[in-house]
Amino acid sequence: MIKKLLVALSLSAGVLATAAHADYPDRSIQAVIPWGAGGATDNVMRSLTPYVEQELGGKLVLNNRPGGTAVIGSTYVRSQRPNGYTVLLGAENPQLYPVLGLADFDYSDFHTVNVIGQNVVVIAANADARWNTLRELLAEAHEKPNTLRMGSTGAGGLPSTVNAMINAVDKLEVREVTFGGDGPGITALMGNHIDFMSLSLAAAKELIRTGKLKALAVLSAEEVPELPGVEPITTALPAIAEYLPWGPFWGVFVHKDTPDDIKQKLGDAYAKAVANPEFQSFLKNFGAHSLNLQGEEAEQFLKRWQSVTAWSMYKAKAVEISPDSVGIEKP
Repeated sequence: MIKKLLVALSLSAGVLATAAHADYPDRSIQAVIPWGAGGATDNVMRSLTPYVEQELGGKLVLNNRPGGTAVIGSTYVRSQRPNGYTVLLGAENPQLYPVLGLADFDYSDFHTVNVIGQNVVVIAANADARWNTLRELLAEAHEKPNTLRMGSTGAGGLPSTVNAMINAVDKLEVREVTFGGDGPGITALMGNHIDFMSLSLAAAKELIRTGKLKALAVLSAEEVPELPGVEPITTALPAIAEYLPWGPFWGVFVHKDTPDDIKQKLGDAYAKAVANPEFQSFLKNFGAHSLNLQGEEAEQFLKRWQSVTAWSMYKAKAVEISPDSVGIEKP
């Protein structure tokens, strides 16, 4: 009798859980952006969210939680209940936490809902800067080491990562000035409080187009259509070609233990939202490339990005922790 009762209770619990998941989302979802307002990640996520809400049939409340090269926001999401009501709208940074010693996790400790897209990197200077190319900036940096001021978003952020890649093949000794995101960094760059900064094209394209910033190089082996006439970085640094193609990316992640049916609902909603023609147009105008990756494709992309980046940083002596000691294989 007791056995039958336990079985009945178990079945009832299963039915209730399934019903609860079927209603997902039945309240607002907290969507954490681990960077400040106004930057590339913030702009992409705020542009995508209305299409996600339309597909999901629910409301996402966007919440900026910047700090610690996105450690604060990422850790917050990882610590929440695995019920699908807290999602991380992040960028590439957690893939470098193991070699930077910033945290004991990376994106393999989350479930990847979608790798949305990837951006080109542009090395930008103030519009009135005395350099017109990266070669000119490097020449001055070689002559006067540790005098140029480089905008940074902290260890593992885009600018410091690009700086490490450059130092893997050359020498660029600068003074890093750290900001809570590329938005404040861009403001400082336009105000001539720093000399240059590596930025996603998404964040800098319009400012370059309107002459408020100057593009010195793009992190590519060839010119990019969005910035005609701007030299690829291989013009100044041919040896950096071994690390290309490379660029920052954006993705959506949830707690690894989130129920499978909720993962599926989120995955379907984000896949359709990213594919929306209006959002695709936004990405193109923003200077970004759509990826819309899920499942094994997303995991392979994340692993390759981590491998290429971590090993280039180790070669440049930007990190002391060997990537293979934390399970990151050579590219």
